[in-house]
Amino acid sequence: MRWHEITVNTTEMAIEMISNFIHELGAGGVSIEESGTLNKERDTSLGQWYELPLNDIPEGRAVIKGYFVEGTDMNGILERLKTSIGQLPEFGIDISDTTYEMRIVDEEDWANAWKQYFKPLRVSERLTIKPTWEEYKAGQDELIIELDPGMAFGTGTHATTSLCLKTLEKVIRPGVDVIDVGTGSGVLAIAAAKLGARHVLAVDLDPVAVSSATENARLNGLESHITVKLSDLLQVLREGGTEEGTDRLGVRLPVQVVVANILAEILLLFMQDVYDALESGGLYIASGIIKSKEAAVEKALTEHQFDIVERSYDQDWVVFVARKR
Repeated sequence: MRWHEITVNTTEMAIEMISNFIHELGAGGVSIEESGTLNKERDTSLGQWYELPLNDIPEGRAVIKGYFVEGTDMNGILERLKTSIGQLPEFGIDISDTTYEMRIVDEEDWANAWKQYFKPLRVSERLTIKPTWEEYKAGQDELIIELDPGMAFGTGTHATTSLCLKTLEKVIRPGVDVIDVGTGSGVLAIAAAKLGARHVLAVDLDPVAVSSATENARLNGLESHITVKLSDLLQVLREGGTEEGTDRLGVRLPVQVVVANILAEILLLFMQDVYDALESGGLYIASGIIKSKEAAVEKALTEHQFDIVERSYDQDWVVFVARKR
């Protein structure tokens, strides 16, 4: 099978937004390659080490590639993408010197090539993400997340995902029920289950993500602890008001923890739904927030009766932990 490949050479700051734009335009897959320079600040608190650069992408730059089935109107896709990206400076996101390329590629040329860059990664004190095709020996008390992201988002390497994983490790208590909104590859849902959650409901709007998260839950032996559903944000909870609906969702409403690693603009759309899904005193982990949107998200959380109990930063991103009053 052959695919249209669209390449966007842009800034690291714009990765999250542009990846989402490409995804929303119907891409069958999205790949992201950031600068391999050793000059940027690295987190070595967990003993991470870094090899020599694997690419020549300049520091602060990134290459994002989207793949569309052959026959797609790529001129229309490109124009819509350029329009969306052109609006990013209004939100404080630098897109300087962004360029575009298009070509036709064979599926096997892109579906597996990126795997050479995905290695076992220690993301927190206890959590390590291991690609299914890599060998790795776990240390004492180390929790291994077996992951094959396929064509879905989420290897744990992006700042927003690693922030969420570190935060989950701090807040998850044995026996809690968790909802993961925008699950992607299912990495956060799997982490929550590994950390002791009784059950996790993982939802995503993208059927590819639902398939990927379901398979990754199986690879980790967590099918009985994770329920994956196709849903637009928390729409699926409207089916959970009955005993039959609760059985289908796996979690018992209201839950103790909700985690969402999606764009700030989307987080602002369903604050009330999160509030309704949480028990009193329950925790909401909100990530995917660029610093320029931090104040807007904080304001919305406060207005929806959440108290900010913690916030953490990584590069230009912030994660909130908020407690329902």
